[in-house]
Amino acid sequence: MNNAAPAPVRTRGRPRGNPPTRESIVSAARSLFLERGYRRTTVRAVAGAAGVDPALIAYHFGSKKGLFADVMQFQCAQALTVDDVLDGDRATLPDRLIDAVTDLWEDADFRRLTVQGDEAAEVIREYLEQELLARLVEFLGGQDATARATAVVTILGGLIYTRYLNPLPTPAALTPAEARLTLAPALRAALAPRPRTAATTRAGHRGPPASDRGLVRS
Repeated sequence: MNNAAPAPVRTRGRPRGNPPTRESIVSAARSLFLERGYRRTTVRAVAGAAGVDPALIAYHFGSKKGLFADVMQFQCAQALTVDDVLDGDRATLPDRLIDAVTDLWEDADFRRLTVQGDEAAEVIREYLEQELLARLVEFLGGQDATARATAVVTILGGLIYTRYLNPLPTPAALTPAEARLTLAPALRAALAPRPRTAATTRAGHRGPPASDRGLVRS
């Protein structure tokens, strides 16, 4: 009589027990994206490098595009940790924001990832909009929080574009410290609360100015 237990059946889809972590898959994918580029990296190759079934990648990330987004988001989060940037003296927040951006973009591997087509550009836009801008709005609070956060992200986006993505000679020649000295005053002004003038208050309560109302009637 054979009392041996049957061999376990390998299942696809959602893993059971203690599967490899998402981090191990992201790490393997990052290496392949850097080595081969986005288009030449396949889900099957990432699964082989991570030692997992390709179905596990589909389960966690949905697609290669989703996996690449996680790699980019992980890179952003490692260098531009919003909680760490926002924590501390508000007077030095502009310096921390600029340092976080330059620390991230001075990394050669990260820049290699950012030039891998529309997928990279989309992730960067989503990170700036959904993570940095949204968190800044929450952090600043008040009726003008969105305007102030938008001004900050616009300045930082300009730094990224003119220094790294489509470098202009003058911004690109600055050291990170010089970039901080140059842009910190603009960020400080963007972060400052906007004074509510009497005219603004009246406009908010009484509708558009008389000249505009006249245009509407005509």
